[in-house]
Amino acid sequence: MVLIGILRYFVSKLMFSSQLPIDPKIVKEGIKDMYYHFNKRFGHKALLVADDVYEIIMKNAELLDSEIIYDRDFDYDYFGFKTLERSYLLKMEGKVVERPQHMLMRVSVGIYKDDIESVLKTYHLISQHWFTHASPTLFNAGTPRPQLSSCFLVCMKDDSIEGIYDTLKECVVISNSTGGIGVFVHNIRATSSYIRGTNGTSNGIVPMLRVFNDTTRYVDQGGGKSLQECY
Repeated sequence: MVLIGILRYFVSKLMFSSQLPIDPKIVKEGIKDMYYHFNKRFGHKALLVADDVYEIIMKNAELLDSEIIYDRDFDYDYFGFKTLERSYLLKMEGKVVERPQHMLMRVSVGIYKDDIESVLKTYHLISQHWFTHASPTLFNAGTPRPQLSSCFLVCMKDDSIEGIYDTLKECVVISNSTGGIGVFVHNIRATSSYIRGTNGTSNGIVPMLRVFNDTTRYVDQGGGKSLQECY
């Protein structure tokens, strides 16, 4: 077991060195890059961290720097690292600009803000894998879009075209913010039910759910994760 642990450490170190060539810069410099990010392709500022989080990190940069332990990056195995690289670490122009420890400190500051004692306590707990936060928190904490909730329950507004599509819009907005959705469709009429407004009959819930499924799948949650939705 000891040998396996040693091998795992060196494999992780080699992997990070070759696939994530990000210098463990001091927090102050790294956060500046993300805050002043300018999207060259579209020609506008595209900051990756929120204003208040940037100010807090800049004010406490020396202390935060002294607390980050970069060797903990090597505790991730190949699968864990690739998952972080693909979905969780912040990117500029498609290039990863965070190490795992940067992400965990960003999340901690995003949650606790000026409560630096709680920031550091949380950072050390999650960086040592005592617990982890849900995906939306890891994606969004400390960013200009700090939506941290995982799951939402939505009730169909009304058994009508307006009600169905208003509910669909709500689901799409939630999906765009990395939330999973449960939709309560008890009030949608069954197949062959009479529709007084058109003197026709209903196609039931299955065709409607296909529309919900296809529309929300179109919203890919910023490349973070695919939508989880149940009815």
